[in-house]
This record gives sequence, C-alpha cells and structure tokens, in this order.
Amino acid sequence: MPRPVTLFTGQWADLPLEKLAPLARKMGYDGLELACWGDHFDVDQAVASKKYVHDKWALLKAHGLSCYAISSHLVGQGICDLIDERHKSILPPDVWGDGNPEGVRKRAAKKMITTARAARAFFDTKPGRKGGDDFPAVVNGFTGSSIWHSIYAFPPTSQEYWEAGFQDFGKRFGPILEAFDKANVNFALEVHPTEIAFDLASAQRAIAAVKGHRRFGFNYDPSHLGYQGVDYVKFIRDLGSRIYHVHMKDVWWGHGDGAAGVFGGHTNFGDPRRCWDFRSLGHGDIKFEDIIVALNDVRYRGPLSVEWEDIRMDRVHGATEAAAFVRKVDFPPSALAFDAAFDKKNR
Repeated sequence: MPRPVTLFTGQWADLPLEKLAPLARKMGYDGLELACWGDHFDVDQAVASKKYVHDKWALLKAHGLSCYAISSHLVGQGICDLIDERHKSILPPDVWGDGNPEGVRKRAAKKMITTARAARAFFDTKPGRKGGDDFPAVVNGFTGSSIWHSIYAFPPTSQEYWEAGFQDFGKRFGPILEAFDKANVNFALEVHPTEIAFDLASAQRAIAAVKGHRRFGFNYDPSHLGYQGVDYVKFIRDLGSRIYHVHMKDVWWGHGDGAAGVFGGHTNFGDPRRCWDFRSLGHGDIKFEDIIVALNDVRYRGPLSVEWEDIRMDRVHGATEAAAFVRKVDFPPSALAFDAAFDKKNR
C-alpha cells in the first residue's frame, strides 16, 4: 500500500482547523500531522475531555482525512534550552509563567508528559482502530539544547563541556521518556540545528545520553541535514529502526551570492545573499528518490508528511504541488526478486 501523504499543520496555524481541513483535502492530502498550537490540537483538552478528541476525529473524517502524529515542537524547545525573551513568543502562557528559566524548563517537561497522554487519548479513539494502531502513536518535537550556543568552538569548548549538555538532556528527558513508555507513545526528535541532535553524530550521542531508551527516536527531515553537508541517506541507513516519522521537506544550498554562508549571516529567509533556503518539494537539491529507496530498505511504512516552507512561493500553490510530488516519488518495495522468473522452479 502507498504511504499516506500528510501535511504538517505548524506553518498553517493561522488558519482554524475547520478551514484548514477542507483545504488540505482539496490540495490532495490524506491526513494532517496536527501541531499542538493554534486551535489544531490542545493537549490539556485532549486529556480532560473525550468529547474533544472525538470532535477532532469527526472533523477530520468529515473531510476524508486521517492523522498519524501530533507535534509539540514549541513546548519541546523549552525543555533543555537556555531560556531568554524569545521563548515567550512561542511557549503557552502556563509554560512561560514568570519566565524564570528553570521554572520554564520544568513546566515544559511537564507539558510534554501531558502531550504523551493526550496522544494516547487521541489515537485510542481513532475511527477504525479496532484495538490496535495502524501506525505507532507518535509525538514529534524538539528538545532544545543547553550547549547549542557553544557549537563553534571559540573560546575553545571541551568535550567535557559538551558531555555535560548531553547529560543535562538525558536527565531532563529520562522521566519524559518513561512517561511516553507508560502511555505507549514514541517521541520523535526532529534533528535540527539548535536541538541536542542536529546531525548524525549528535543524534547517535543523544541516543546514548538516554541509554538507548526505546521511546526515543527521530522525525526524519532531510532539509536540516543536506545544507550542513550531512549525508541524509546514511542517516536513514544507520538509524532506520529509530525513524518513527518522516517529514518531506526540500532545501537548496550554494545558491547565494557568497555574502552569507551556512550560518546564515544574520539574514532572513529569502534574502538573495543566503547560501541556503528551504524550498517547496522538487525545487531544491534533496534527492528524494534516494530517500525513498533507503526508507524502503529499512522498512519504514509510516506517513510521508509534507512540512511546507518556501518563502518565495504561494503556500497553497506549493503545498498542492508538494502533495502530488510526494505521490510521484514514493513507491512500494518489491515483494519478490526481479530475477526470480529465471529460477527453474518458478517456470
């Protein structure tokens, strides 16, 4: 069966879900990856009200849509970050509170635990579930990082300094992952600059920091790897068993005028000086056929979720085009060897 094609709603949170759902169907999507902001998915209401989760499914079903994951990137960012005034704009008021950094981090961790319970409540009421998930329940998100600011090592950064950051991550996420395990939900970190894991090497180190906890995996997104020079296909092959969800997102690099490099030069997206920018699917430099082959090889059968970002393109045009692109590039693995017909016993 083809993988379902879904749309991550994070970049569409300005639209109420009742307007986005019919638009997503019209654009060609099978489902939505619901962001835990805007009015798309409220984790507190989900754990408090069966009516709330049933109403969400009713809205999705009315427009021929399903859901396979919810996403809590904004709250996740507050768990391990060095908190400053920028976080107030992305965190819920009850997480921000008085803005005391350690209080913010603890409240963000508590909210992430609530998110695991909300995901379980939501997917337990999925229409047609019949006692089991058609895809393991997943919460995608960020972790934040206490050591991202030290990434370029001057003043010189020791391995001991970096290790303390990974240990901080492990300490803070250990209880969260235990709560996810209790709820039978997977946490999928979107490997991304500013997170504890931003490339393959740091992803492997993050796994070690949580002692290989089975609930810790990844929301694979090649766009955050390609422009860094990370082998985004090797990431799949090395960590395939921990890929719990997939974002389809494109990026180009080497297209600027030489004024700004990989670190962006403090420019905005869309600035022609930039070395790299996110692009609508098929308009960047990511080789998606190589990705599909690798995902087939590691037996990933979950959704392919479009995270649409392209500051140069109208989003409805781009997201419509992107849904068609994913359907074109995706293909099921072979059920038999191509040369099996030459075997005498098959003739």
